[in-house]
Amino acid sequence: MLVEKNVPLQPYNSFHIVARAQALVRVRSEDDVCAVLADPLWGQQPKFVLGGGSNIVLTGDVEPLVLKMEIDGIRVCGETARHTLVEAGAGVAWHALVQWTLDQGLPGLENMALIPGTVGASPVQNIGAYGVELQDRFHELDAIDLQTGEVFTLNAAQCAFGYRDSVFKHAGGPGRMGLLGRAAIVRVRLALPKDWKPVLGYADLERKMAEHQCTAPTAQQIFDWVCEVRRAKLPDPDVIGNAGSFFKNPTVTPEQCADIIARDPKVVHYHLDNGQFKLAAGWLIDACGWKGKSMGQAGVYEKQALVLVNRGPGVDGQGATGGEVMTLAKAIQTSVYERFGILLEPEPVVI
Repeated sequence: MLVEKNVPLQPYNSFHIVARAQALVRVRSEDDVCAVLADPLWGQQPKFVLGGGSNIVLTGDVEPLVLKMEIDGIRVCGETARHTLVEAGAGVAWHALVQWTLDQGLPGLENMALIPGTVGASPVQNIGAYGVELQDRFHELDAIDLQTGEVFTLNAAQCAFGYRDSVFKHAGGPGRMGLLGRAAIVRVRLALPKDWKPVLGYADLERKMAEHQCTAPTAQQIFDWVCEVRRAKLPDPDVIGNAGSFFKNPTVTPEQCADIIARDPKVVHYHLDNGQFKLAAGWLIDACGWKGKSMGQAGVYEKQALVLVNRGPGVDGQGATGGEVMTLAKAIQTSVYERFGILLEPEPVVI
């Protein structure tokens, strides 16, 4: 086990915020985690699990021991009557997994193409895009208890998936299950449908269907369209630091939605199966005049108001700080609440 000291984290977070890990271990197998936990010094230290760094905002140096998840490997691991099971290591890039499944003739993940981050982080956030969430394709995962060192397996129900939510985002307590800071996900298994049907219905995909005069697209076509749409709307983290969509799309009651429509008829909204409505957070932010604005070196992306970006480097050569990003985020929250009565909830984890 090699413990690296004073490690720069700027390459390991998609916002490219300058920060350092006091100590970091690269985890390439379960044994690496077990070695950390068995170590008389590091085993008792607080730990922070780091995947692709695409959903975090670093507001300073990281004091807990960083477990940088780099477990590799993708394979077909079984099947059921209706599904093919695919297993991937926690360190695999999510988009690489989507590409691999399509190359193997296994559709089902194409709507989630180009989502940044790693496979191990995908259940934490219950990632999703264009009508498909991880929970729709999830089978089970293996994780290691960071207190006991025991390996355990969770199914979808045990993960308690919600909209950009899971058991991994909540602390445990009396009468409630929570694994925040207690588990390191090492492998994820997905169930891809043998009887595949395209998931359509989003305006961007409908426009692509009309543009290509295609009413029954293949999984590869949907994959290509999603990549085209995302590249046109969203900045490449390798070029402009960002964490993707910064705020969750809020869910409101029919009465709340009707009230907002009465005041702002153009508000973008979607009817949900449970009778509630989902509002487009990007539209709400844009309506408050934030698109393209900046505070310090943190800004709102010109092409998509839902994305906050690092406009650096500034005069100090370091670009936006985590503090600047969060100051901008709070100002946006205040504007949207004052106009619409809705408090936007950030997606990234603030460290």
